[in-house]
Amino acid sequence: MTIDSTAPTGADAEDVFDLDSDRLHEECGVFGVFGHPEAAALVALGLHALQHRGQEAAGIVSHGDNRFHAERRLGLVGDHFSDARVIARLPGRQAIGHNRYSTTGETILRNVQPLFAELDAGGLAVAHNGNLTNALTLRKELVRAGAICQSTSDTEVILHLVAQSRRPRIIDRFVNALREIEGAYALVALTENKLIGARDPLGIRPLILGELDGCYILTSETCALDIIGAKYVRDIDNGEVVVITEDGVQSLRPFPPQKMRPCIFEFVYFARPDSIVQGKSVYEVRKLMGVELARESLPEADVIVPVPDSGVPAAIGFSQASGIPFELGIIRNHYVGRTFIQPTQGVRELGVRMKHNANRSQIEGKRIVLVDDSLVRGTTSVKIVKMMRDAGAKEVHFRLACPPITHSDYYGIDTPEREKLLAATHTLEQMREFIGADSLAFLSVDGLYRAMGFEERDDLRPQFTDHCFTGDYPTLLTDLSGETPRQLSLIAEAS
Repeated sequence: MTIDSTAPTGADAEDVFDLDSDRLHEECGVFGVFGHPEAAALVALGLHALQHRGQEAAGIVSHGDNRFHAERRLGLVGDHFSDARVIARLPGRQAIGHNRYSTTGETILRNVQPLFAELDAGGLAVAHNGNLTNALTLRKELVRAGAICQSTSDTEVILHLVAQSRRPRIIDRFVNALREIEGAYALVALTENKLIGARDPLGIRPLILGELDGCYILTSETCALDIIGAKYVRDIDNGEVVVITEDGVQSLRPFPPQKMRPCIFEFVYFARPDSIVQGKSVYEVRKLMGVELARESLPEADVIVPVPDSGVPAAIGFSQASGIPFELGIIRNHYVGRTFIQPTQGVRELGVRMKHNANRSQIEGKRIVLVDDSLVRGTTSVKIVKMMRDAGAKEVHFRLACPPITHSDYYGIDTPEREKLLAATHTLEQMREFIGADSLAFLSVDGLYRAMGFEERDDLRPQFTDHCFTGDYPTLLTDLSGETPRQLSLIAEAS
């Protein structure tokens, strides 16, 4: 989420009520196809399915007619890649695509991925989901050595590292580049005759292998396979690099084995509910989060109301576990975009319920439990509670289906600075007072793990990357700590 440092942060914050304005925003989505006559069209469809992972920009690079072709646009996939004329400009049997939500770099066209470079070993396009925690340090070293950067995206660092490698084969150059970067990444890359996929050594960011009519696909989520009728083959393993050619799929393991720690927020919020992550149904896990939440903090109430749309699965589970009826107490208008102009204070106040409105018949005179997936700054929660009270709610109890978010993320989730995270600066009672609820409770960390099929979080060997709740960062944070990375010089690399 992009934070405006001049924006108010108290109970009188925004005049416009937008449930999307105070959420953790998704990282990015990647999609690649090899060997299909309609590769670019399939990538466009895949990006449609991954639109929830990034709405600022989208791009596709294909290879056909002995050259690379690129179309990169600001805005939604459907705004540009539903046009057959655009797809026609992307010929070839292999293509990669990217949905962008910027966590590193501005929202400008030169940052839109996939990024492409002509190297002495041939053309290379790269699309990246995640965030490199030593990108700024590496970038300074590269620029000092003479590199010319065309974007402000951390992904460009990968291209420069590949370009500076002295290895003869491009896949070896690619692997060498991976050895120098830190943080989280799921990468898809395209050469003239290869589709390459790579996942960071801890598997923080997801990457899936699929298959359609004998052609292989790489994507961030299984829901993108469903949209094109492809079948799931397997998850790419943590630290694995796959090379897809006309001869099939080759698996490389360039890193020492490590315990996998995928991002826990894929289950909490990021992945689409109809996706399968690490072999688990996201929808079912979110329902179980609601079940655990009801077991831990059940108030006396008359109705369970989800905060749409992300709170719906957990609210269903909460209702089923508690026996309290589930009702749609907030109705969302799906036909209102983010470009509506509110020219005066009076019109802004009238527009508060443009996107969401209380369903008074299910609220008035009742004790309600609002169930949402997470709480970030809390400004939107203030508006939700006020909306329920204005609709006549007798009591408003707020329940969050994940633990308090107390630490910032550096792996591709766009979080505010820690001092702007409500749970990092307020006690539970202070948070309750801030949002105006009669009671407030969060799912515990152990409850979250139980919902995912584990007895509890093992503090010695945690199963997931859960630093937003625990402060347990699983990698070096070089750009923050000032430590010196990149111990391998170019001379040593060439040896």
